[in-house]
Amino acid sequence: MSKTLEYKDYNGSIEYSEEDGLLYGKVIGVRALISYEGMTIADLIEDFHNAIDDYLELCKDKGIQPEKAYKGTFNVRISPDLHRQAAIYALTHDMSLNSFVAEAVADEIQKKSAVG
Repeated sequence: MSKTLEYKDYNGSIEYSEEDGLLYGKVIGVRALISYEGMTIADLIEDFHNAIDDYLELCKDKGIQPEKAYKGTFNVRISPDLHRQAAIYALTHDMSLNSFVAEAVADEIQKKSAVG
């Protein structure tokens, strides 16, 4: 079973409440609270899709732009020394710091995906 759901470029978590005997989750990567639940995986997926559709319809009705997760920019806090090393590495390899970080992240994800 996948650990996340995906629909219309939104991702949601899959959680289980033993106490309530149900599955539930929330859309991740956005500030808006968009939650859903179901007794079965099929119910959970259906409610997830409905929650996304409702959110998009609400935004349309209010004339506001729906929030998008993972816009492609994020702040990373690292030590000044590591920042310096990364910047020098990128410069000496004819690449931008952004390109170097993007490549390093992609390489790490590929390694982790190959293992598990």
